[in-house]
Amino acid sequence: MTSDPAPAALTPASEDALPGVSPHLRRLATLASLTVLPSCVWRLAIAAGIPMGWGPGSDLHHSYYPGRESLVLVLVTLLQECLGLLSLGLVRRWGEELPRWVPRLGGRRFHPLVAVVPAALGALALTGITCLGAVTWTEVNAANPDAPTGLALRIFSLSYAPLLLWGPLLGVLAVAYWRRRRIHG
Repeated sequence: MTSDPAPAALTPASEDALPGVSPHLRRLATLASLTVLPSCVWRLAIAAGIPMGWGPGSDLHHSYYPGRESLVLVLVTLLQECLGLLSLGLVRRWGEELPRWVPRLGGRRFHPLVAVVPAALGALALTGITCLGAVTWTEVNAANPDAPTGLALRIFSLSYAPLLLWGPLLGVLAVAYWRRRRIHG
């Protein structure tokens, strides 16, 4: 019994496939986009009023949420998620040309530096910010009696630790994007 190949419509990313993008790079881009998810879930839990270990003297104490302050946390989360998803553009067709549905400009390719410069600068900034945050968190935590401790601190740390990978992964993707665009146009 032979099986027919899957129709193009059922093949994942069939029309989004690009020459020179290995499955390994696609997995790295997916991983980069997912590194933001745990910290976003943690932040949304605070916005929903779930106690996450912050004491009453902290702006993140659950007694302030939900409320108007929750909007700020939700907006920061949405921004972070959108930036994380942009990592996928470095391995997808929409990261090289405007989608066809964009009036008058759809289908036009843009210069590689339009993606490489923000990705490279973002990779450097993210790596610096997250490493600095990881190194100084103990000092911040020790100086703030309302910071999480115990299990709440472990949950916080596990939620933010994946962000340490975001910058380096974005850097690898930016270099691969630049090389691919120089080779394949």
